[in-house]
Amino acid sequence: MPPITRRDFLAQSGSCAAHLALAASVMPKAARRLWARNAYGPVVAAEPFGNLEKVSDGVWALISTPLTGDRTTLSNGGIIVGRSAVLAIEGFNQPQGAVWLAGKARELTGRWPTHVALTHYHSDHANGVAGYLSDAQHPTVRATERTRALILERNRPADDSRAAALHDAVIMSPTDAGSLDLGGRTVRIMPRAGHTESDVSFELDDPSIVFCGDLFWNAMFPNFVDAIPTKLAASVRALRRTRDTVYVPGHGAIGRVSDYDRYVSMLDEVERAARKAHAAGITAADAGKDFHLPQTLGDWTMFSPVFFQRAFEAWYKELGAS
Repeated sequence: MPPITRRDFLAQSGSCAAHLALAASVMPKAARRLWARNAYGPVVAAEPFGNLEKVSDGVWALISTPLTGDRTTLSNGGIIVGRSAVLAIEGFNQPQGAVWLAGKARELTGRWPTHVALTHYHSDHANGVAGYLSDAQHPTVRATERTRALILERNRPADDSRAAALHDAVIMSPTDAGSLDLGGRTVRIMPRAGHTESDVSFELDDPSIVFCGDLFWNAMFPNFVDAIPTKLAASVRALRRTRDTVYVPGHGAIGRVSDYDRYVSMLDEVERAARKAHAAGITAADAGKDFHLPQTLGDWTMFSPVFFQRAFEAWYKELGAS
């Protein structure tokens, strides 16, 4: 894969796609392969762009491996099946990713997805949603109104069909929790915010599984480009359950409680450092340059120091910096 240029990166900077593309160009091959091998459950299908892992009966998670260089999906997603309906989570970076996941849903459940839902607007989660739709297949696409607007305004999908796939989307309320009955299995739809101004999580109670979107990045430092840090912290804490839970992140391997708590501690450390630097009058650029995560938090995939700077810039925006 050719390295992403600075021009390409800046052009895509409103999306996690640029964040991951840059990572793929600088990460050692051994590290890229290690992530691809780190499976939580049985792998029922594998491609260069990711592994489809069985999380529980009727629940699968697509764990993308974008650091290998294949950009078909980039983000994680999943399948949840009930007696009468099948939910596919995320639209991915390219329509081919959605076509692939839908085909796997049919292989595993006997049905093409009846519903598709998006966690937020970033192109690596949303630009391929048209792949679920065809003359023969018409699943209901669900997104918040703000997510749909941001996809059309900022992502500017490459062709009309990718934009048209969202025009008839069922709007999920950005403030009120809802649910989707798949037949003997109910998925709770929870409005959130923080990674962007409009995020959604999809949650099961039995078994306890949460599809977090990009509110959770497992062992990878998150993209703060659109972050509202105080809302991010609140949403991340609200997602945390008191019982044993499987957390499917937007990026990275499937996590358990210890992984999730480490992520919370990392966000807390960034907040502490940002508030201290802001109070001292240090610029976000200088604060990000000098910042290091403590060794007690373990290893994090850290692509470039600029991502620390982005985190500080997001905090400074909330704290009132010019």
